[in-house]
Amino acid sequence: MDGVPRVPEQRRSGSVTMAGTGADAESEALRFSVLGPVRAWRGQVALNTGSPQQRALLAALLLREGRTATAAELIDALWGAEPPSQALAALRTYASRLRKILDPGVLVSESGGYAVRSPGESALDLAVAQELSAEAEKARAAGDLCHAREVLNRALALWDGEPLAGVPGPYAEAQRARLEEWRLGLLESRLDMDLDQGCHAEAVSELTALTAAHPLRERLRELLMLALYRSGRQAEALAVYADTRRLLAEELGVDPRPGLRELQQRILQADPALAEPSAPAAEPAAAPVRPAQLPASVPDFTGRATVVSELSEVLSSASEAEGRVMAVSALAGIGGVGKTTLAVHVAHRARPAFPDGQLYVDLQGAGPRPAEPETVLGSFLRALGTPDTAIPDSLEERSALYRSVLDGRRVLVLLDNAKDAAQVRPLLPGTEGCAALVTSRVRMLDLAGAHLVDLDVLSPDEALSLFTKIVGEERVAAEREAALDVVAACGFLPLAIRIAASRLAARRTWTVSVLAAKLADERRRLDELQAGDLAVKATFELGYGQLEPAQARAFRLLGLADGPDISLAAAAAVLDLPAEDTEDLLESLVDTSLLESAAPGRYRFHDLVRLYARSCAERDEWPPSEREAAMSRLLDFYLATAARVYATERPGDRTVEHLEVTEQAGQTFSDDGKALDWLHTEAACILACVQQSLAQENLRRGVDLLLAAKDLAESGASSLVYETATRAVRNAADALGDALAAGRARVTLTQVLIKSGQFDEAAVQAAQAIELGRTAGDPWTCANAPNELGIIAICRNDHAAGEAHLLKAIHAFREDDNRPGEASALCNLSRVLVSMGRASAGIELVQQGIAIYDELGLTVRLANARYALGIALSHTGRDAEALEQLTEALRIFVDNRQRLWEGTTHFRIAQVHLSARRATQAALHAEQALSTGCIGGDWMRANVLTLLGKSLDALGQVDRARACWREALNIHEASEADEAREVHRLLHPVAAA
Repeated sequence: MDGVPRVPEQRRSGSVTMAGTGADAESEALRFSVLGPVRAWRGQVALNTGSPQQRALLAALLLREGRTATAAELIDALWGAEPPSQALAALRTYASRLRKILDPGVLVSESGGYAVRSPGESALDLAVAQELSAEAEKARAAGDLCHAREVLNRALALWDGEPLAGVPGPYAEAQRARLEEWRLGLLESRLDMDLDQGCHAEAVSELTALTAAHPLRERLRELLMLALYRSGRQAEALAVYADTRRLLAEELGVDPRPGLRELQQRILQADPALAEPSAPAAEPAAAPVRPAQLPASVPDFTGRATVVSELSEVLSSASEAEGRVMAVSALAGIGGVGKTTLAVHVAHRARPAFPDGQLYVDLQGAGPRPAEPETVLGSFLRALGTPDTAIPDSLEERSALYRSVLDGRRVLVLLDNAKDAAQVRPLLPGTEGCAALVTSRVRMLDLAGAHLVDLDVLSPDEALSLFTKIVGEERVAAEREAALDVVAACGFLPLAIRIAASRLAARRTWTVSVLAAKLADERRRLDELQAGDLAVKATFELGYGQLEPAQARAFRLLGLADGPDISLAAAAAVLDLPAEDTEDLLESLVDTSLLESAAPGRYRFHDLVRLYARSCAERDEWPPSEREAAMSRLLDFYLATAARVYATERPGDRTVEHLEVTEQAGQTFSDDGKALDWLHTEAACILACVQQSLAQENLRRGVDLLLAAKDLAESGASSLVYETATRAVRNAADALGDALAAGRARVTLTQVLIKSGQFDEAAVQAAQAIELGRTAGDPWTCANAPNELGIIAICRNDHAAGEAHLLKAIHAFREDDNRPGEASALCNLSRVLVSMGRASAGIELVQQGIAIYDELGLTVRLANARYALGIALSHTGRDAEALEQLTEALRIFVDNRQRLWEGTTHFRIAQVHLSARRATQAALHAEQALSTGCIGGDWMRANVLTLLGKSLDALGQVDRARACWREALNIHEASEADEAREVHRLLHPVAAA
């Protein structure tokens, strides 16, 4: 696992396979559940466990974990102090019936009583839960919170409602309470670990519902206070304490326990230790420090048996107590012969002989700026535990201190890629028990006492073995002669073999013969083996100067794009080449280290390399117009592909027909999910391309790209960058006097502003868009601008204006034959009519919109229609139907990654629940709306807080409710919103009256 997950895993209930190892065993295994209704299965077939009293008998026996229960004990368990006169006969009847449905030998008679012999340890869900709980405790004690949380979630998922549901009798009642208490304890433990791992914001919603369900459970209150505090909601955290103290006093006549009081004081004092999850205490540093700096050894190390044995013997002799001198071995050879790989491999083998540590440094001797010995010594001394203040300045003093620190220790020093002996000498330990291993391109004849090893290329057998390990046995065995040709063409040089084999392994469509044929051409052999000079870290200029013209052109042109990375398809558009040729070019640039492969099919530059590539484009690209042409092709590609995604999501919408015509065909997709994946994956690249498309010849395509990619704004993930790009396009259109682009940019900006709750500016932009649309004769702007003005009027409760704007929008959409647009305006108009008290007319309108969407096969926009219908139905008191529509809308929004709409729908669901006096469910959905975010920005956040406060107030959490209302009032007053009056009345009911 690469890091701690920020969101706790989803919990789910349902049947869990608890016995059987193979398919046959699983299909026949007998299983029982008590963490819910008492049930039994044989494999996947549910068994009829009979009447409630019969299930009570089965539960009593299962909970005894195989121990025998006497008849008297069972009668007491089923009927208590007043059993029926025929209790014993009834008990025997129930036992007889159970025997018939269970496997032979499971329910047995013993010593006048009965027992259930479980067919396996995992046959009872309670036993599985106990095992998982124990495993979680062990993982938590070991510090593995991720595993502990995952295991606890699995345990909690075994509960399926109330334990022993529907089972009568005093024994079942007592066990039900015990199991529920245990479940709450497990839940508290998992929530505690959620907070330890930083998931405080996500835990608030769950804790809010739990404290409402269990108001006197102080541990849950404590966790809620901590989660709220870490989420930046200090006032609410303190309000939870106030609610708890009042409730305990009223219900039990007691004060909160000391831990809760202490947490309140720490919150009041803003204790820094509360701000972050607790971390385990650091272990005391070991003295002396034992560095372990060796790089990882390659898993496919091959051959060199004689040299490995020779060097290992030299190093091991240095660690012997009777050693008189420090051992030095110096490996020399041409670049790519495998000096570093061999040295690291040998050093790892020798680690047991040097228990006090291993030091490593790349001396960069083959590069333009070799490492300075005094710098290396400073690094070594720090690694050995020397504080910075004790490290002297001069080379001589550092070298002397280094040897002193190593005295009496057994340390191995690997000096890689050395320039010469002069660079190495100050870095040698110089004391017995230590050893140094040096690699260099030059033979260090002047390094006194060194054991010199000249490293040659691999033997043919070793070379073929290395090639096979990388490519795979199957491919090489099928073309052994071609493989021998490849390694021979590589001159048996390990680096060349590794590059060739790695290229082949990464290209599954190539055969070994294809690679051999490429390497057979001596003029192109080095090009085919190109992966950068791994032995020499060349400067950018040296690397660029060695590129083929096509590579250099790709390097220059790809550097022009501002996105964080670029896909293979987009790169092909920039270079105006087929994807296959483009991939070859990009892969060759990756091999030179001038380009990085961010992920399969995606490439990126290092930031400095990108700057260098652009300077090369300005200097070398000829004619200069090719730079503009490349960026125009990239814009075309993004626009054509985004338009295809838009059309896929919104069949029948004429927006795509109003977009600028492109020369690029764009990318195609096999299904809708992949189209949406593409849009969100390319979000940063698309918006960066828009920002680079402000020149007159590209501007209209730039604004159209924003229109086609509007899902990026609605998802919430890219809203701010989307708004920045939209403003840039609007400003550029104004400067150029392009009415069509300026109008469309304003409509797009209006949509963004509505989502962030900036209604005043949105109204100005939409009004200007209408005038610009008329000037340009643009039907798209003339229809969409009044629709957006209608939405603004809805948010402002200006019903008359909303009706007027939306009627104009409906007329304009119909004139343009844009049926999805017409449906959208109809649904918006329905909300106006509902707010004006004309609910029946509103419902009729939204049903017309749904009919259009259903006819066209729309998905995302159908969610908006169901959302509007849910609101309309809730106004007529049809809460169950409203919840059905809103829940379906929520599902569609989640599936289509419309995060802001998802949060807004949670808000509407919370409204319906509160109207139906289901305050706990209302609070739960309001919390989810807060954590997810909503359409309407801070204005909607204040509305959600108001609703959450009402829900909490209904639950008796008055202080926390008032904290929510105060925050809502601050937001509304800052924006001078009309809703401030309602919140003020909630906070000051007497004054309002």
